[in-house]
Amino acid sequence: MKAFISTAAGLTLSLALAVPVLAATSAPPRPVTTYDKTVMERYFAGSSTASGTFKAITGLRRDLDIRLRGTVRPGGLTLREDIRYKDGQAERKTWRFTRTGPTTYHGTREDVVGGTTVHVNGNTARFTYLVDLDPGPKQSLYRFYDRLTFSPDGRSMTNTATVWKAIFPVASVKIDFKK
Repeated sequence: MKAFISTAAGLTLSLALAVPVLAATSAPPRPVTTYDKTVMERYFAGSSTASGTFKAITGLRRDLDIRLRGTVRPGGLTLREDIRYKDGQAERKTWRFTRTGPTTYHGTREDVVGGTTVHVNGNTARFTYLVDLDPGPKQSLYRFYDRLTFSPDGRSMTNTATVWKAIFPVASVKIDFKK
């Protein structure tokens, strides 16, 4: 009987020591909060320039030049765009992209309604968003479908977009970026 009590006590002590070790090794993995930089963070860090064209189905064509300044921060990217149209109009837009996963971002901009989700797959990023093109109290919403294609050498990128009003495609955009 004495041997049984000694064995039982030894087993209890062994279990008491083993349970925390087993619990620590079988705990679910912690979510990763830092990710490798995507092609967006690598490309847009620092300064870049771009030029392109907005073409509407009405025949309207607006050529534009853009100076960009990207700041990579923990958890995402801020991208300031200083846009100058050939007709002299100028505007500044600022995208704020927050990492939501290894290849996804949530993006906001001052004229974007509701934000966007950006999906990065290799050297391509895709996103869609609503823009209110009427700065007044009445909304005039257009949906942009953007595709960013980054060159393998990291020195250029092309943004192509289709613009929709309700169920009709009404414009296209092509902008070429350079580092």
